[in-house]
Amino acid sequence: MKFLKSLSLQVLIALTAGLVVGAVAAASGGPGAAGVIESIESLGGLWLNALRMTVVPLIFAVLVTGIAQVADAAATGRLAVRAVIWFGVLLLISALFSVAWCNGLLALWPVDETAAAALRAGAGAASEAPPAPDFAAWVRGLAPSNPLKAASEDQILPLVVFAVFTGFAITRLQQAAAQSLVAVFQALGDAMIVIVRWVLMAAPVGVFCLALGVGLRTGAGAAGIIGQYMVVAASAGAMITLLGYVMAVTVARVPFGRWARATAPVLATAFATQSSLACLPAMIERARDELDVPEPVANLILPLAVAIFRMTSPAVNLAVCIFIAHVYGIQPSPAQYTSGILVALAMGVGSIGLPGQVSFIISVAPICAALNLPIELLPILLAVEVVPDIFRTLGNVTNDMAVTSVLARGEEKRAAAASSQA
Repeated sequence: MKFLKSLSLQVLIALTAGLVVGAVAAASGGPGAAGVIESIESLGGLWLNALRMTVVPLIFAVLVTGIAQVADAAATGRLAVRAVIWFGVLLLISALFSVAWCNGLLALWPVDETAAAALRAGAGAASEAPPAPDFAAWVRGLAPSNPLKAASEDQILPLVVFAVFTGFAITRLQQAAAQSLVAVFQALGDAMIVIVRWVLMAAPVGVFCLALGVGLRTGAGAAGIIGQYMVVAASAGAMITLLGYVMAVTVARVPFGRWARATAPVLATAFATQSSLACLPAMIERARDELDVPEPVANLILPLAVAIFRMTSPAVNLAVCIFIAHVYGIQPSPAQYTSGILVALAMGVGSIGLPGQVSFIISVAPICAALNLPIELLPILLAVEVVPDIFRTLGNVTNDMAVTSVLARGEEKRAAAASSQA
């Protein structure tokens, strides 16, 4: 059957089956069944460690190549430079908004402590987190004195800083040398993605094994808290979509009705495909024909936006981490939030073009590390990522078109000013 070929659906079925079997075993299986399930659960831990082993090299590789891609885009002209600046500012707004929105939402709708305690027990206790550094120590730690030591100790922000500097340094080399180094890091990243894809082929088995333990210790209570997670993560993407509407109406000065009509077919495609790239032809056509965006602007900005700009990436990835923090009762310090936001921004650029299941792990796990959060819940949340992913894509395409309209309006103003001076 076609639907059973979908990895997302297979993982969701595995999650449901694991929770049900674990809950039934808890209710009627006795201590013998619990022992068997705990043994099987260790296979889930093996699968999770197989995912973890690729995180550090993949982070470094995709960040270096991502920085080179951004630098190449900015070198194509003045309009591209302005687009990259807009992208950077909007990604920062997305991250800051998500921290405020998700913490506010979870303050009004707190995670049930009983369900959270059961889910923590089912997913595995968090390892002891190191104390939050003071500001001076945080600043000193931004530059790793030993990048290899930082990588081995999962000090993600210093590793990100080193990768960013490496990426920009490569762009200043002679073209042949730069291309050779980028090719090496591209190949390393591609190799890690191959490994992750191999590991993800076993995702239904791994998630089933982990879900057995969750079901054993939480029973049916896990369903409610997982549903709450989906609402929190999806709402972050939905609010970013609304921000795109606000930007289009207030900054680009597109009437609301016209904007809604122009974007409706694009949003329908985004909902059906969950792919910004698949929406690109419709975005170009609607921006050009319905929003009167000049063809050269649409042909430059929209492909550039799809390549290096995902407005919802920091927002939804931080939403995942903030929800995990609330489940574990952890309150990150301001310095840790700053680290998490910086890593979220870097991963928003670095994970561009990765497959959905790969980008979830590679984007969220480093942010968890920056916030000193456990990642044991990520495989469970991966199983229901299909719902937040719909809102990720809706927000991305909306903001791609909005920033294109803003830049087109700016070009019109500059052209009008130039003609008046002439």
